[in-house]
Amino acid sequence: PEPVISLALIPKNKSEVSGNFSKALQRFQKEDPTFRIHTDPESKQQIISGMGELHLEVYVERMRREYKVECSTGLPQVNFREGITKRVDFNYLHKKQSGGSGQYGRVIGHMEPMTREEVQEHGGKEFVFVNDCIGNSMPPEYISAVEKGFEEQVKEGLLVGYPILGIKVTLTDGQAHAVDSSELAFRLAAKGAFREAFRKASPIVLEPIMAVQVEVPDEYQGPAVGSINKRRGIIQDTEMRDGYSIVRCLVPLAEMFGYTTTLRSLTQAKGEFSMEFHEYSPMNKGDQKKLEDEYEKKRQEKNKN
Repeated sequence: PEPVISLALIPKNKSEVSGNFSKALQRFQKEDPTFRIHTDPESKQQIISGMGELHLEVYVERMRREYKVECSTGLPQVNFREGITKRVDFNYLHKKQSGGSGQYGRVIGHMEPMTREEVQEHGGKEFVFVNDCIGNSMPPEYISAVEKGFEEQVKEGLLVGYPILGIKVTLTDGQAHAVDSSELAFRLAAKGAFREAFRKASPIVLEPIMAVQVEVPDEYQGPAVGSINKRRGIIQDTEMRDGYSIVRCLVPLAEMFGYTTTLRSLTQAKGEFSMEFHEYSPMNKGDQKKLEDEYEKKRQEKNKN
């Protein structure tokens, strides 16, 4: 069966990660096919998944007892995304002079959001670069450097540091210098243009929304629906079948942590749910502001160090 709950596993002593910590996790996985572990590629957190909170607690306790590794558990980090909501023009000059040859590159164009349909039309690519330069005002050998600069910047947004979805950049013109232009200069010009334009494009944070199906005995339908509403869920439809109510809904992933325990206590352990990723959707402004403030604080602390 597929795991129903995931937790971030944090060893109290970081030096143990490669030793007993890894040995324990490998052994537990061999013993129990319903116990899974993976490293989240974005947050780099170790995530353990299993059939319930008690199931995972048993392994955390065994790790402490049998392998002398103290661990704490926390909610896994939600992988947000960023996006823009309006078209913005850019005209950016990157110019640097410091003894010897300098750096010079100007990029002109615009960037705009893509709809889900447009993303699908481009084979699911979330970033599309279009070269609309006419003539040789922009030497052709620098075009790929400009594309690379934009592509690198899209991987890490400026609001909360997550990748940016659904963005199309069109280069319409540029300017090079006979001596000071280089691929590096144009890559940096593209990055600078992106940072400047992104802020003006009414950027937003997107959160993962899950398609959730909850099955409970009929008499628990009211409490089950109430528990979904409390989690900012939107009920899609409900169905009665053989004494059971099936509730289909859309709920932000951030609200689903700990839901296994909630549903068990609401239904005397007779309810169950499944969920899968549905889409990324704009966060409300209040939650977005909190995330942005946290990210800025972390960034400043990192710069101090």
